[in-house]
Amino acid sequence: MASTMTSANPSEDFAARLRVAGLRPTRQRVALARVLFGDGHRHVTAESLHAEVKATKIPVSLATVYNALNQFRDAGLLREVVVAPGRSYFDTNTGHHHHFFVETDNELHDFPSDEVTVAGLPAPPKGTKVSRVDVIVRVRR
Repeated sequence: MASTMTSANPSEDFAARLRVAGLRPTRQRVALARVLFGDGHRHVTAESLHAEVKATKIPVSLATVYNALNQFRDAGLLREVVVAPGRSYFDTNTGHHHHFFVETDNELHDFPSDEVTVAGLPAPPKGTKVSRVDVIVRVRR
């Protein structure tokens, strides 16, 4: 289920948004959703979100943050961007776009998909179809 969950409105009903996405709105999921989606599009790692949530005095373990991010991704609320084996960012912008990855700063920046033309893709394996092409342009300062 593809859905976007961004809002700058602090009174947004995150529990309802989770229910619409097919997720049970537990206290911890709602708290994580409020921190994650409450201020526009952004990129987070599990560790950065965990630190941010801990700073708000919400008791949550790193394992719970990982589980929630994966559940939000599976429900279509987030997009996972893998920049290296074992290194993922979670993007609250689920619309079609691409990324610059600043290797020296470990930062992701969005850029519109219409700024890239992908040509010459091989035919996908029999019985499959291309669902999306993700472009990550790696840059250094």
